[in-house]
Amino acid sequence: MTDTLRDFHPAQPPGLATRILSSSARVWHKLADEPLGMIGFAILALLVLVAIFAPLIAPFDPARQMLSNALQPPSFAHFAGTDEFGRDIFSRLIYGTRITIQTVLSVSVIVGPIGLIIGVVAGFFGGRTDAILMRATDIVLSFPSLILALAFAAALGAGLGTAIIAISLTAWPPIARLARAEALVVRNADYVAAARLYGASPLRILFLYIAPMCIPSVIVRLTLNMAGIILTAASLGFLGLGAQPPLPEWGAMIASGRKFMLDYWWVAVMPGIAILLTSLAFNIAGDTLRDLLDPRHARS
Repeated sequence: MTDTLRDFHPAQPPGLATRILSSSARVWHKLADEPLGMIGFAILALLVLVAIFAPLIAPFDPARQMLSNALQPPSFAHFAGTDEFGRDIFSRLIYGTRITIQTVLSVSVIVGPIGLIIGVVAGFFGGRTDAILMRATDIVLSFPSLILALAFAAALGAGLGTAIIAISLTAWPPIARLARAEALVVRNADYVAAARLYGASPLRILFLYIAPMCIPSVIVRLTLNMAGIILTAASLGFLGLGAQPPLPEWGAMIASGRKFMLDYWWVAVMPGIAILLTSLAFNIAGDTLRDLLDPRHARS
């Protein structure tokens, strides 16, 4: 029996790299049938390019003040008009894309692993571990995310870095609950039972057999959450708890432009349109990824 177990190798789950490549190929193949999803991904790709090449694209220095050109309406010289300090709003929107992408990616990098680890540990071990972790998750979920983020940002101090931390502290519970649900299913898979029979340690099973199988669902959930992250970051900026002037953060731009809404609408409307388009693109992309990666949501 010992010799048999020594020679026995459990059915290995698909490697992480193999799963990513296979899923990516399947996604891009099916995207041809998802024109709306293609539009969402195209907008996101454009935003990333704008963020990378902002110094080459922006026609003006976003921090340059020209009081003689203050509150100019949109024109060929200033595509989105100017603000109360004569700064070109279009250039500030372009540089603000950097701040938005940085915020979204930073929060996702923090929230994804935290939610994944908490969720798979709770789902795999169950019992008291599951109860403790999920009750802590429920406590965080019981507070409105924006109110909790405001409390953390106020306690940590205003700034872009503290806003990212504050949003991250409130955005992990949905990821954890999703990862737990996935782990509850995967832990009963045949290859996990074979790994146990072969003598794999719980940590090996957890991180090499269960966690990789939960990553695609977590990625989809993160993509869907990015619109909420953008809105929360803009809300913190609007209230003065996010990126501080003269950084061209979209929420802060709306806050400074609200005083001129009646007579100079473009000062607040232009960054509002940027937030709307970016949030919509992330929602469309996340919804498309869910339809393509999760057969339970696939369209008939």
